[in-house]
Amino acid sequence: MTSKLKNIKVVVSDLDGTLLNPQHKISDYTKSVFQELHNQNYLIVVATGRHHLDAMAIIEKLEVPVYLVSSNGARIHSPDKEQLFAFNLESDIVKAALNVEIDPEITVVLFKENVWQTNRISEKLNAFQEELKYRPELVDYETLEDFGAIKIFFSHDNHEKLVVLKDAILANSSENLHHAFSLPTCLEFMDKSIDKAVAILRVLEKEGFSPEEAVSFGDGFNDVQMLSLTGKGLIMGNAPALLKETLPDLEVISTNAEDGVAKYISSKILNKEFVAG
Repeated sequence: MTSKLKNIKVVVSDLDGTLLNPQHKISDYTKSVFQELHNQNYLIVVATGRHHLDAMAIIEKLEVPVYLVSSNGARIHSPDKEQLFAFNLESDIVKAALNVEIDPEITVVLFKENVWQTNRISEKLNAFQEELKYRPELVDYETLEDFGAIKIFFSHDNHEKLVVLKDAILANSSENLHHAFSLPTCLEFMDKSIDKAVAILRVLEKEGFSPEEAVSFGDGFNDVQMLSLTGKGLIMGNAPALLKETLPDLEVISTNAEDGVAKYISSKILNKEFVAG
């Protein structure tokens, strides 16, 4: 184990494309490794773009205490599900952001507290949830009155269409919002003060740890600041090439299909071999 890893006391991981396999599930092998992390008194933090209701249903399967940073940092929940931090975008800010020409084929989603409001029901997005703990609500944005939201989310298979939309929104709303492509097909807008890294710092300060004592794993552009913050940042092998080019000094590990996070933790942090389930 390197000297940098000897100091690690906190493990931070993204979910989709990172901790979860391509079927959006936690493998038995990953579960066993994270249970050993808990047994050895490591602090575990999951940091995801997912809504907290959706993410909670997933991390419960680890069967260990986990701090949850959700909606890219707009919510923080303690291991006992107490809400520690919450931030919502004001209705006028969201409405202004959506006041641009949006390709009618693009799925638009407003993350609300208990539902996600959308202009179309997307089976592809529903597939990210094994059980629909966080349900979609079909709305007409032309008649919607309350645009207040945790974050704004857009999805389309054509990345270039999302890039055009991103530029249009930032032309009008850059003073209030920043964006991230969690996947090439997923564009998200949050308040400028919101980021996974900012939320993780809140958790670390609460628990008395420094960023240098944390290792983080991620695969998307909403992970850039998080990966740069921690003492050791690790990029998934399945991450976009552009992310690897953006953070050229960071190590690239195995893919999520290969249980890359769990295998790295097992061999480099726990220094212990686990039998895959």
